Amino acid sequence: RLLATNNFPEFTGRLCPAPCEESCCLGINEPAVTIEQIEKEIIERAFSKGWIRPEPPPLRTGKRVAVIGSGPSGLACAQQLNRAGHLVSVFERADKVGGILRYGIPDFKMEKSVIDRRISIMEQEGINFFVNSDVGGKSEAEKILRDFDAVVLAIGSTRPRDLNIPGRNLKGIHFAMEFLCQQNRINSGAKEDNCISAKDKNVIVIGGGDTGSDCVGTSIRQGARSVVNFELFPQPPKDRPAHQPWPYYPNKLRMSTSHEEGGQRFFSISTKEFVGENGNLRSVRTMDVKVSLGENGSPAFEEIPGSFREWPADLAFLALGFVGPEKEGILAQLGCELDNRGNIRTDGKYSTNVAKVFAAGDSRKGQSLIVWAISEGRECAYAVDKFLTGRSFLPKKGGYELPRV
Repeated sequence: RLLATNNFPEFTGRLCPAPCEESCCLGINEPAVTIEQIEKEIIERAFSKGWIRPEPPPLRTGKRVAVIGSGPSGLACAQQLNRAGHLVSVFERADKVGGILRYGIPDFKMEKSVIDRRISIMEQEGINFFVNSDVGGKSEAEKILRDFDAVVLAIGSTRPRDLNIPGRNLKGIHFAMEFLCQQNRINSGAKEDNCISAKDKNVIVIGGGDTGSDCVGTSIRQGARSVVNFELFPQPPKDRPAHQPWPYYPNKLRMSTSHEEGGQRFFSISTKEFVGENGNLRSVRTMDVKVSLGENGSPAFEEIPGSFREWPADLAFLALGFVGPEKEGILAQLGCELDNRGNIRTDGKYSTNVAKVFAAGDSRKGQSLIVWAISEGRECAYAVDKFLTGRSFLPKKGGYELPRV
């Protein structure tokens, strides 16, 4: 039943923030059912009992599909299309398969053996994986279109949001993913030059989301002298607000394991300037802000007079979210159109403006949750299967798999 709607419960059972638990009926008057943990335990029991085995399709259609990107969306799409009998090849530009699961998610949240276990099964099911394959050049893009009957772009939302304030060019200021991906590579045994190390340093993490939390946890593990986490918005209440009753997803204070391990969190903080010495970061200047709704309903931030503060900092990590897929490379070479948010534009059937090219996941929807990525991959697979054969027995949302007749 679990696998009927979720290709990778071992991923979501570790990484999803579990918004479903906020809608749990028990949550009306008691702590909610721990859906995420139960999901993880079910699938891990299944693996330990040998119930999860390769299930190659009984028949092949002869149609070839290329999936560009091996994150959760690309993997879900590949597995579904393989089950439909198509010949699927997954191209990943990094040296190992997994996308953000491999390079971006800290090992203390998900050990990479979990990815390897699933990829091994998918390979035995007939899916081909090609690493160190950046298909962004013109000749590679043309070859992909020529050699495959359909192409799926699941390249993620990898352009980080920057903070263009005075001092941004100082040494010691990094995007969060530079730091997190490097630590993933080191953990896998790779040798890294010019390592970003938090050991014995004062660390400022700007951004209060999951990526910021991951930077906090990684800095603590590296032996940082101090870790401070800034969030622009006010501190949410600890309990469900009255205006967000069950089953709405409430805006309330959430503590990750990284926050529980140490560091300090500060809310309603606007970062104004990076201050350096001899080209290196030495401190961060901030102002406290209060938030109100602007005329168009978007938040407006007003600085509080007299709230200026300066914080010692040897390292600063920008964890401010992402603004879309990389426009260069495969998107430029294929000529894919972008929407007004900078994501890949598609119609209602996941098709781009380029014939036989589809898109799914964060590169199409924008930065979101892992459950959305998997859902996008599944629905895109349905659209591709229908495009290739005229009909599809793959489920769009849930339900059981039906064999192709």
